[in-house]
Amino acid sequence: MRVALTFDVEHPDRPTVSGVTERLVEVLDSRGVISTMFIQGRWAQAYPRLTEQIAMAGHLVGNHSHFHARMPSFNDSGLASDVRSAGAAIRDACGVNPTPWFRCPFGAGSDDERVLRGLAKLGYRDVGWHVDSKDWAARGPKALVERVVARTLEHGDGAVVLMHGWPRWTPDAVGAIVDRLRSEDAAFVTIDQLEELPGNRPETPEVAAHPRPRTTSETPETPG
Repeated sequence: MRVALTFDVEHPDRPTVSGVTERLVEVLDSRGVISTMFIQGRWAQAYPRLTEQIAMAGHLVGNHSHFHARMPSFNDSGLASDVRSAGAAIRDACGVNPTPWFRCPFGAGSDDERVLRGLAKLGYRDVGWHVDSKDWAARGPKALVERVVARTLEHGDGAVVLMHGWPRWTPDAVGAIVDRLRSEDAAFVTIDQLEELPGNRPETPEVAAHPRPRTTSETPETPG
């Protein structure tokens, strides 16, 4: 059974503690898990070294918009400007082109054909999820672990799990989630290794799936 752990890496919109994203990267590394991380452009600007660390660890990097606004609230030019700004901020921070992977903040716009067409014109496709961890609402790691494990097993092969880079309980829960799912013969993959992904797509020319971009060190002279 393949499972894709995905994280929206963004500025928190609720109280949290410092160092969560750093601990999350450490936990994933300790378990040998490569995830998919959708990074907010403004967050990448604020934390360029951590953004580079994420890329250097091999995580697949996607675009999570620049301002973390609901995408349908933009007109066409505003949407393009926001997405391009995020892409540029991510590339500047870690040398990785996040195309074609995009996740709409809050999932808003994932069923809006105008938004999806706008993303497709920029070379992106929106990626949804099958399992919403709701880690932003968790009051401790135990319930979070139980929720994610149960719903992932219920979905089965190809489950895409949504988590975030800032809730305080997420790093502690992720280690237990990985251990529990591995005991059920789960293999952890990135979204580019799945044939089908959740999310609606408009009637536009297909956006080719790109291979994982290389980080600068590998390239000849990087809730929601």
